[in-house]
Amino acid sequence: MLTDAQRKALLDVARRSVAGAVTRSASSVVADLRLPDACGVFVTIRRGGELRGCLGTLQCRAALDSEVARCASDAAREDPRFPPVTAQELPDLSIEVSVLGPLELIDPREPGVIMLGQHGLVVEQGTRRGLLLPQVATEWRWTVEQFLRQTCLKAGLPPDAWQRGAKVSRFEAEVFGE
Repeated sequence: MLTDAQRKALLDVARRSVAGAVTRSASSVVADLRLPDACGVFVTIRRGGELRGCLGTLQCRAALDSEVARCASDAAREDPRFPPVTAQELPDLSIEVSVLGPLELIDPREPGVIMLGQHGLVVEQGTRRGLLLPQVATEWRWTVEQFLRQTCLKAGLPPDAWQRGAKVSRFEAEVFGE
């Protein structure tokens, strides 16, 4: 889907957006080449291999580079699980971008419908929604059932909500990082 040059440009946009958010130096950060449309995007920030922030969107409302810039800035400053990234941390950060394909409603009880490492999940029930990227299941070495349970928990639902009426969707993502 993306060329090496496009991936490099998007990682540069994300890196500059994180730095701009942290130092509060507002500037327009865009890629210098044509980019394809995407359904959604998430930016993950790590420090020393540990999660430091991750935010994104399931619906790109602007150009991909603009969405990457916004999500990178939000991941650095707005992820409620972490304090804002500081300027001192900038040299130690690594950035990962996940460009999401479309959501596909599935029956999670159907064998083989969820491929670990290939599919991310979204679980929704009422006003609650949780999303886990495809790489999360493989990083944690989860089974399909553990992946479903953890996505439910991320939504603030009981771990078995996927078996009791919650809507489950899958998606694929192109994931690349520094």
